[in-house]
Amino acid sequence: MKPGDILLRPQPSRVVLRPFVPAENGGMPHDGRARVERILERVLGLTEQDLEQELARVLTSLADRHRNVKCVLQRRFYDIVEPHARGRSVSGDQMLLAGAYFTEEYSFEAAALFNPGIVLHPDQEGVPAESVRIVLSLRGVGEGHISSIIFRTGVFGADGQLTLDLPSRWATSPQIETIPGGAPDDPGVRLFYGGHDDLSELVLFPVTYRQRHGIEDLRLVRFVEDDGHVTYLGTYTAFSGEAVRQELLRTRDFVSFDLNALTGKLSATKGMALFPRRIDGRYAMLGRHDHENIWLLRSNELYQWENGDVIASPRWPWEFIQLGICSPPIEIDEGWLFILHGVGPIRSYCLGACLLDKKNPANVIARSIEPIVRPSPETRDGYVPNVVYSCGALALGRTLLLPHGIADSFTGFASFSIDELLATMR
Repeated sequence: MKPGDILLRPQPSRVVLRPFVPAENGGMPHDGRARVERILERVLGLTEQDLEQELARVLTSLADRHRNVKCVLQRRFYDIVEPHARGRSVSGDQMLLAGAYFTEEYSFEAAALFNPGIVLHPDQEGVPAESVRIVLSLRGVGEGHISSIIFRTGVFGADGQLTLDLPSRWATSPQIETIPGGAPDDPGVRLFYGGHDDLSELVLFPVTYRQRHGIEDLRLVRFVEDDGHVTYLGTYTAFSGEAVRQELLRTRDFVSFDLNALTGKLSATKGMALFPRRIDGRYAMLGRHDHENIWLLRSNELYQWENGDVIASPRWPWEFIQLGICSPPIEIDEGWLFILHGVGPIRSYCLGACLLDKKNPANVIARSIEPIVRPSPETRDGYVPNVVYSCGALALGRTLLLPHGIADSFTGFASFSIDELLATMR
């Protein structure tokens, strides 16, 4: 299909199993034990018949919606319940049922599916000539307006046709491990997903205190080191409910993901995007540190960002409120091309393009005079009206594929001739 004919909408039926810990009773009188321990004691007090019946009911209700249910419930027991067992003997069935009381189904895209990023898939075998397999990252919004990151795959051809694979009926819960972070008192996490058939089964949902209200707007890059080594890196926004900060996703295989906070005075912001290689031996990033202008940041350390300079400011009416980063920069013959957003009257978000000098990206060569994508009468309505937004774009030859979120609700696609796009820029 032509990209413009495709829309991705949220599917509430897609659910994942995630940890659930009931709140403590606050000032209510109790016997001094944690609720986890009291719930475990109730499970251990069941008769063998009641235990078998309740466990059978739980397993039957989940069997056709989730893989490896027993493994997930076992993990929940060891992660949450076992520290409160106080040496008591717990049978295998008791362990599974106790784990079920600390597990919940979460519909991770029940409310919205938007703000896509895009990179080349790590597996390009079997793809037709002059076509590429792609990975889309998307922001799924579920209960409590909490955001998670999910993935879709597809093939984009030089003929301009885009084919997206249907998402799997399954969603996979990760194994979660603490790893060293950007600061001694701020550890990161590793999410490991085993046994999945395709990337659409992966759900990166908030797992730390600083992420508890959502992980948002992943800007993925296929990062190539000077020696040719490839790693997939992606900046995203972690929202705690009180503060935002930038964190970095790192993966080589889309099986294991390391999530760590960025540090430095320029990291407490939104909308940062890495260049896909080092420039003059240093990492480079575009950002919107002051909520109005586009900044170029450079660093010797991937996780620490201290210094930067403004390289582009609002100039045309459709961007008078602010400029911001959409896609990570894309290297083309003419320089570094990236998609930006501008905010204009009625808080309307539109998309444009910008071209930076290849050797010195602090120099802006050209920018869009008019938006290349703007809200239309047919697509302006949704959770946040009058918004189009993107977290990535992909160049195939001289064609640019631009997935974009619409009204913070669903996802559409557009494609452009790079030559024609450059001709419209000043």
